[in-house]
Amino acid sequence: MVLYQHRVLVLNSSYEAINICTARRALLMMLAEKADLIESSPARVHSETLNIPLPEVIRLKRYVRLPHRPIPFCRKNIMLRDGFRCQYCGSSFKPEELTLDHVIPVSRGGADSWNNVVTACKKCNHKKGNHLLEHIGMHLLNPPKRPTLPTYIHLVRLMGERREVWRKYLYFDDDESMKATV
Repeated sequence: MVLYQHRVLVLNSSYEAINICTARRALLMMLAEKADLIESSPARVHSETLNIPLPEVIRLKRYVRLPHRPIPFCRKNIMLRDGFRCQYCGSSFKPEELTLDHVIPVSRGGADSWNNVVTACKKCNHKKGNHLLEHIGMHLLNPPKRPTLPTYIHLVRLMGERREVWRKYLYFDDDESMKATV
């Protein structure tokens, strides 16, 4: 269903981007009067008593102070960090076509950590197998490391490049966004 697949940009009351949620979650916040609709798509959500636009961007009514939290170590964030590219051959892939690879295999003492896990296409991951890179002549394009908050925000901006309606809230300053505001 579209309510679970459609992503909505969430702005703090100060208009800074703080999250991305599902359309369902955004609608619930709007109905509970915790958020206002800022941008909507032409599509509409219908129920027995309501007919409202499908949200693209919402703004929280109250300012939410966000504590400093480390970026979670998970598949999605590793793929975001690596830009959905195989870190061995450099090719771009859809998320479902990528695997996660331990640079130093777990069987050789490698850990599940930001500094040891990279995205790899299935072909490169199979080629590397349980070997160390120097033993088989493979090289990483970028050494893996823990992303910082500014890096993570930049990655969210990259996701926003595909969503024109999000651009002005993610501080794009290219010619196209300037034309849109004039």
